[in-house]
Amino acid sequence: MPKFELNGRPVDMDVAPDMPLLWALRDVAGLTGTKFGCGLALCGACTVHLDGTPVRACQTPVSAAVGKRVTTIEAIGATPVGQAVQKAWIAESVVQCGYCQSGQIMSACALLSQVPKPTDAQIDAAMSGNICRCGTYSRIRIAIHRAASTGSVS
Repeated sequence: MPKFELNGRPVDMDVAPDMPLLWALRDVAGLTGTKFGCGLALCGACTVHLDGTPVRACQTPVSAAVGKRVTTIEAIGATPVGQAVQKAWIAESVVQCGYCQSGQIMSACALLSQVPKPTDAQIDAAMSGNICRCGTYSRIRIAIHRAASTGSVS
């Protein structure tokens, strides 16, 4: 049985080790904020953090999480970076349909945790694996700059 830390709590899931982490999170743990988009790790809707690194949960087996920390959108707001990003998302009215936004926020938080004052090029590179069908890319970039300017991310 895979054992790992999920949003700050130890878990021991009774699932097959090759089960995609996405389905373990959604169907077993009941955390539905992480979305299924393409199932091929191409759209970014299923982005979660594995020891602070953004990964695509649809293609990451549960076995890859053993002994590690998994953070989902449900817990990212408990961090200073997550709070700054969520506030910036609201202030900049980033969300339209919202489907991709949990993955967008998870990628933005990972970027700001590594690069507290990113350039446009760094933002574009870090966010390039996240597709927004509503096209809110310019608002996403502005929100990331806003979050970076709060001083909460350094």
